[in-house]
Order: sequence, then structure tokens, then C-alpha cells
Amino acid sequence: MHFQWYPGHMTKARRMMQENIKLIDLIIELVDARIPLSSRNPDIDELGKNKARLILLNKADLAEDRRNDEWLEYFKEKGYSAVKVNSKKGGGIKSIQSVIQEACREKTERDRKRGILNRPVRAMVVGIPNVGKSTFINALAGKACAKTGNKPGVTKGKQWIRLNKNVELLDTPGILWPKFEDQEVGLKLAFIGSIKDGILQTEELAAELIRFLNRDYPGVLDEKYRIEASEDPYETLGRIAESRHCLTKGSGYDTEKAAMILLDDFRNGHLGRITLEAPEKAQQ
Repeated sequence: MHFQWYPGHMTKARRMMQENIKLIDLIIELVDARIPLSSRNPDIDELGKNKARLILLNKADLAEDRRNDEWLEYFKEKGYSAVKVNSKKGGGIKSIQSVIQEACREKTERDRKRGILNRPVRAMVVGIPNVGKSTFINALAGKACAKTGNKPGVTKGKQWIRLNKNVELLDTPGILWPKFEDQEVGLKLAFIGSIKDGILQTEELAAELIRFLNRDYPGVLDEKYRIEASEDPYETLGRIAESRHCLTKGSGYDTEKAAMILLDDFRNGHLGRITLEAPEKAQQ
């Protein structure tokens, strides 16, 4: 399965980030807690050189808690501020304002020495499509000020949002990078819904997810769908179709529909808390 998706508006978004980087003090980068490394855009490190950095493990409620803590340690060892959040339900949001101030303490101190007082911290919120940037901003601001959606590409342009007298946020569109060097990264991004489903082979993607779950989370599919998972992922997909009464007109099993059910269940946390990558593999 080969992944490549870089619509024209993403080139424009990257250019816009480059133009605005000089206006900001802090980059708040949202990553998906289920794939904290694969959901990081490597361009952002290059764009954000010499800026304070805060990494938010978003959707932390969908990932294993012990893995979340391991990833927080991993990022802190790399010199980033890092916090786990659940933007949809507000988990971890209350601590963000103080974390922002702490991340920019050196800059605030420099300003104070130069006689610049009470200037708000300007932060750019970045991340790949569908990682939850707009939901995070709305949760932090306490009101719906950024568009949200459960599909990639909802935020199309930049917008400044004043949270209070201390913090201003710049929302940016989600951007992927032009080429996935590692196709496994593309696969994980497809699992969480950061690549549009319309351009993917749904059954093939579901089969890959089944392979992963059978290896790292044995028994999860059996329990959820009341089936006996097979070593053959396509056979398992057929059993899920049977269990969920996904039938075609000719009384066969609709494995395409079963594949979408499985992917939706995974993305919404209905299979339990699952993390797709571990920090120790990132160190290799």
C-alpha cells in the first residue's frame, strides 16, 4: 500500500507558516497520542528553529496511559515542554496557560530587561490534518472560535485568536509533508484518519490494522466483535462482516462496510486504548 497525499493548499499553508514564524514566540505542536512520532511533521522542526516549543499529546484518552507517560518523558529529554491533553473532553486544558508561560519564561525575561512589559505571548498552533487543533483552540478559549470537523483539511487559512491579555494564538491549516520516506508512517497516519479515506483502499487498510492488532493487542477483535480472529486478516474481516450483519445484495458479506466499521471503531476508541508506536522504537 503506497501513501502519497499533498494537496495544493498544503504548499500554500507551509509558505504561510514560514512567513508568520517571525511573529511568534512559541510553537504549540499537536501530535496524536496514538502515534506521537509519526504524527509529527519533520518540516516543523526546521521552520521552528530558535523558537520555544510545546508538544501536546492530543487524544491521550485514546492511547495507553503508560505509553503516554513514556512519550512525555521522551519529548522532555529532547528539550521540549510536553503535556498530554484530551481536547474534546477538556482533559489537561486547564494547565496549558501556565505551561505556555513557563515555556516562554526566557523570552519574557529578555523582554522585561529591555523594558517591554505585559506583551502577550504569541503562539502558533501547528499539526498534521485531523490531529484536533481547532478542537484544542476552542477548548482553551472556552468558546467556538475555530472551525472544527472530523475530517482532514477543515482549517483553510490562518486566524489570530486572543485568549486573554497574556496569550494570543495563531491557528494554521494542518499540513502533511510532501513525501513519506517510510511507508509505515503513511500507514499509521491512514489508520488515525489524517489521510482522506477516499483515496485509500479501505479493505487493505483494515487488513493492515488487523495484522497490527493481532500482533500487539491479541484478543481485542475477538472481544469487540465476538469472533475468533484468524491469522488471515481478510478472513477476520469476513468474520467481522458476519458478526455485524454486513451483507451484499447477493447474500455475501460486505467486507468493505466491515472495514469502515473497524476503522471507525479504532479511531473513536471503541476498541479500547491503543498506542501504535512506542518510544523505545524511536530511539533505535
